[in-house]
Amino acid sequence: MPESSTITLRPATLSDVDLLHHWDEQPQVIAADPNDDWGWEVELARTPTWREQLVAELGDRPIGFIQIIDPAQEDSHYWGDVPDNLRAIDIWIGEADELGKGYGTTMMRLALARCFADPLVTAVLIDPLTSNTRAHRFYERLGFKFVEHRRFGDDDCSVYRLDRTDWANATPALESVANDDQPQLT
Repeated sequence: MPESSTITLRPATLSDVDLLHHWDEQPQVIAADPNDDWGWEVELARTPTWREQLVAELGDRPIGFIQIIDPAQEDSHYWGDVPDNLRAIDIWIGEADELGKGYGTTMMRLALARCFADPLVTAVLIDPLTSNTRAHRFYERLGFKFVEHRRFGDDDCSVYRLDRTDWANATPALESVANDDQPQLT
């Protein structure tokens, strides 16, 4: 069994603030998400029903972060006017030496399973930077389909969507790409 299969997700807490700030300063995280200020001290103290903020752990060692939101309910309206029953994911691996080990695939598999566990969820959205072509290929291997180029704040992004039926068909592919070289994903 590959080491990446021991990854679990737990709720992020205020005790993770220093770690998340550290990860925010890593070159691969900056390159994938250059213009965001997550406001960790404020946001980790909030628990809105439309969001989950999760730390991915390999055993008991934190390796990454995932945020899952309901974009129709999210209070900043980042995604604009979107229909109900969608989810959007932000994901990254914190340290560069943890890239390329299949952890990103496992983290996405866990996040997607979490999203689609709600039978009302019809699709999941992601918005990697348009320049992050490695992330585009990664998401496409997982079944995501390109929707549009879109500007979010100062970032030129490529919006991708994974419909429930495509997720069900792509689930076996998640295992086959588990050990591929993974891009920084956000």
